[in-house]
Amino acid sequence: MTAARAPPLPLAFLSTPRRASIRAAFRREAEGGGRLGRRELLRRAALAPLLWGVTPAAPAAGAKEVEVGSYLPPSPSDPSFVLFKASPRDTPALRAGNVEPYQFILPPSWKQMRVANILSGNYCQPKCAEPWVEVKFEDDEQGKVQVVASPLIRLTNKPNATIEEIGSPEKLIASLGPFVTGNTYDPDELLEASVEKLGDQTYYKYALETPYALTGSHNLAKATAKGNTVVLFVASANEKQWQASEKTLRAMLDSFQL
Repeated sequence: MTAARAPPLPLAFLSTPRRASIRAAFRREAEGGGRLGRRELLRRAALAPLLWGVTPAAPAAGAKEVEVGSYLPPSPSDPSFVLFKASPRDTPALRAGNVEPYQFILPPSWKQMRVANILSGNYCQPKCAEPWVEVKFEDDEQGKVQVVASPLIRLTNKPNATIEEIGSPEKLIASLGPFVTGNTYDPDELLEASVEKLGDQTYYKYALETPYALTGSHNLAKATAKGNTVVLFVASANEKQWQASEKTLRAMLDSFQL
């Protein structure tokens, strides 16, 4: 009898040892049929949908299943967009003071999506060792955006390092690329890399063509560092969405700031 295959792990948000440990556990059970305790069964039941790339349906705190135009104010710079300003009530990291408040614009037809608890950092604040997802917004016709935060210690040993002190734009995207694509990063996928200065804050901006990415075949990203955290804004689209909304996604990217 052929042994059952271990489930694929499409998410880059779990560390390599953690991914390997979970995969090995599933493989042992598939091959050995051992009995599990109640606590372990519950833990795996919660992890399984994420490991298979399926998002659980239960709504997360802060997520609203309505168009953002119904509750967010118009953007002062362009009234055709609305302005999202993240506050402590929106994410665990903001409540813990682990991330500086950020903002960006988005079309009023978009919706805020839930972030699974295991990816939100809710379980590890204020000292998370792994990157986590802050917020997600989507529109079926135009694409999706998300804000990802990473502990600074994963990228440099220098406390409170600026993004320039971490390294060049190319070095940073080599480390953060999997959080843009959802799986792997190939340097050949990088089309553009630039540096932007807003006040005393420096941002690295990227455009990537990612045919094998889980997030979409086109990705835009913008990263900065402040305090003990690197914050990454990602806008993603498939080919059809990109053709219709590239300009919109670039406007959203440009608007992101701490």
